[in-house]
Amino acid sequence: MNKTKQIIIYGVIGFFLILIWMTCNTRIDAGNEGILVKLYGTDKGVQEVSLVTGRVWFNPFTEEVHEFPIYVQTIDYHEFTVNAKDGSVFTVDPTLSFKVREGKSPEIFRKYRKGIQEITQTTLFNYIRDAFRIEFNKYTTDSIISNREHFETAVQQNMEHVLTKEGFQLEQMTSGIKYPDAITQSVDAKNRAVQEAMQVENELKVAQARAKKLIVQAEAEARANDLRKQSLNSLLIQQQFIEKWDGKTPIYGNAPAFFKAVD
Repeated sequence: MNKTKQIIIYGVIGFFLILIWMTCNTRIDAGNEGILVKLYGTDKGVQEVSLVTGRVWFNPFTEEVHEFPIYVQTIDYHEFTVNAKDGSVFTVDPTLSFKVREGKSPEIFRKYRKGIQEITQTTLFNYIRDAFRIEFNKYTTDSIISNREHFETAVQQNMEHVLTKEGFQLEQMTSGIKYPDAITQSVDAKNRAVQEAMQVENELKVAQARAKKLIVQAEAEARANDLRKQSLNSLLIQQQFIEKWDGKTPIYGNAPAFFKAVD
């Protein structure tokens, strides 16, 4: 065998070794759990699922490796409608924050046979719709509005129970509930009426305060006039006249007489 053939053979062998290296191992990134699934066997992979970490070697013909993130994920689902107990239609636009509980990835895959993205968009979304449907069927429109906090707490507790049982951990959930148009218009009209009533009440208080001020001023003025009238006796009038007279005899009329003539 000449050197040229040896180089070709070694090259082919090297190529296949590189190909095997690239296709027969993978690395599980931090924040993820890996599960090794055997595609063949007595249970056809249903039971042959094991938890793996770090770099994993596997046979690509008979095995698969799936990664499940165990960090918190936030999903903003598309809105849907739900009927209340009295038939009113509410719109729900939920947002869910959750994570896979550590060590639960094999159980989740064994049950659903799907990746986390598909489970999130299908299974978890169905759980959310059911949780809201169950709680809405317990409330009338008025009771939902007056007990909004209690209603949302009940939905969240329902979701927390379901997710925990399925191997997930609920971090936070918001409902994004939108009331029917008729309810929204009614609430807006009520708020406007309350605001207008408060405005009228404030204006009335201002008017009453101004009226009281005018009454006090008038009473004070009347009191002052009474006091002035009481103080204007004949002697005081003569004294004021003397203080203001310039000593000249008037051209017309009689000069003022301060003393009576004595015979």
